[in-house]
Amino acid sequence: MEYQQLGRTGLLVSKLCLGTMNFGPQTSEEDSHAIMDRAHELGVNFFDTANVYGQKKGEGVTEQIIGRWFAKGGGRRERTVIATKVHNPMGDWPNESRLSALSIRRSADASLKRLQTDYIDIYQAHHVDRNTPFEEFWEAMEVLRQQGKILYVGSSNFAGWHLAKAQEIANRRNFLGLVSEQTHYNLLTRTAELEVLPAAEDYGMGVIPWSPLGGGLLGGVLRKLEKGRSGSENMLRELDKHRDKIEQYEALCDELGEEPAVVALAWLLRQRAVVAPIIGPRTAEQLDGTLRVLEVTLDDKALARLDEIFPGPGGTAPEAYAW
Repeated sequence: MEYQQLGRTGLLVSKLCLGTMNFGPQTSEEDSHAIMDRAHELGVNFFDTANVYGQKKGEGVTEQIIGRWFAKGGGRRERTVIATKVHNPMGDWPNESRLSALSIRRSADASLKRLQTDYIDIYQAHHVDRNTPFEEFWEAMEVLRQQGKILYVGSSNFAGWHLAKAQEIANRRNFLGLVSEQTHYNLLTRTAELEVLPAAEDYGMGVIPWSPLGGGLLGGVLRKLEKGRSGSENMLRELDKHRDKIEQYEALCDELGEEPAVVALAWLLRQRAVVAPIIGPRTAEQLDGTLRVLEVTLDDKALARLDEIFPGPGGTAPEAYAW
């Protein structure tokens, strides 16, 4: 496994981040524990979760599964950089969602209890809260850090100007501020290149792409359908929109002799500010297959061909849309 610093921090994380959203709804607890054990065997030390994962509002099913895995001991917690999130609804009452100081305090304590740990390595805002000023957000996070309940603060789904505003306010408070941004980024979805990636790079934030395989479209979907595998209605709809690109993409992967999922992840690891794409294996075998990405280097010719197939927004802002 290869490791690198998360943004401008001294924290070392693996170049692949284990996503846990499947733990509970699609992957049993026993299999989830096996995947996490295998991740450690392979050197993956960076795990991502959220208080709402598990598809049962208010229960934090996925965090509980991870917590019971931590409780097994054997250095599991000590070897893991755990990132979780706050914002989305955990109940139907006021203040059971978003980023008020009250919501952050209650949510952090609840996540700590479910995770069976006394601190969270990276506490992330799952989405921007337009109704809470960043001054309140930072004050709440500063208190958690002073209490030793969190070490770093990250964001998710922020626009470039949200990153800039959040960081400038943190700077005025002499606080470290955001160290990472978890953003929707893959070959099919490249709008983050306009402003999110440049802002993150300028402020020293590590970028953690979610949905790196475009909801499965970049994971060899055509091959799987040919073999009789079924796809969700949403995936098939999206495939109809992008079929020409996906056909060209899978043909290129055949030329390269690599699995489409590996090429998609290898491309992400070549992009500015990207630290660790989030992978979401449903089995330990899928996790093993993903590690191939660390052995693949895409040459300039392959990168140019990928840009032809998936052209993106045309560069960074404002040059991408103005002189």
